[in-house]
Amino acid sequence: MTLVTLSAPYGAGGSAIGPRLAKRLGVPFLDRAIPTAVADRLAVPLEQALDRDECASGLLARLLAGFAPAAQAVGGAPPPIDALDDREYLEATEHVIRERAASGDGVFLGRAAAIVLRDEPHALHVRLDGPVEARLEQAMRIEGVDRRTAERQQAETDRARDAYVRQFYRCDSRDARHYHLVIDSTAIDLDTCVDLIAQAARAHMGARAVASVEGGGAA
Repeated sequence: MTLVTLSAPYGAGGSAIGPRLAKRLGVPFLDRAIPTAVADRLAVPLEQALDRDECASGLLARLLAGFAPAAQAVGGAPPPIDALDDREYLEATEHVIRERAASGDGVFLGRAAAIVLRDEPHALHVRLDGPVEARLEQAMRIEGVDRRTAERQQAETDRARDAYVRQFYRCDSRDARHYHLVIDSTAIDLDTCVDLIAQAARAHMGARAVASVEGGGAA
């Protein structure tokens, strides 16, 4: 079994490292496939699933409204949040992640997969990060966007991911305790990051196999 979860803020290179890592390990890369599978599971259009995905602006607006109780005292109550609806999408996302993880192989990007699979002994959890300015520069190189666009996307994306994890899991996605390996992927080139994670994944898989044999179980 080779399972890796990647957590990465904007500009840390998760969208570049993820596919390369999956290819190196010979396993599926699971990013866009997750909301697609959620849409199939709930029998809704893909656009609706994407609107409730981790970095969706629509979901962010609803989460932030829920974080502003003071708004209820000034100018009336804010628009109601369809919490049950969002919870259904969250539960479907978790189901898809666990279902794909049960197959034994995959690289999962985002969607709080490290937290969803925290009790999965075969999963290696990795956090990619870096200083804000360094992530901006890297995002501009990877995506070919100007600085203003990168700054806007960084602010929106990081805010959405943080709100998603805090609202639904009551924890901080930046907390190193959620991960086996934390890498500054702005200081180490992306190909070397792939090498490091692949080596760590194989070592982790090997350690689990040895522990299983010593414990009398199956790897």
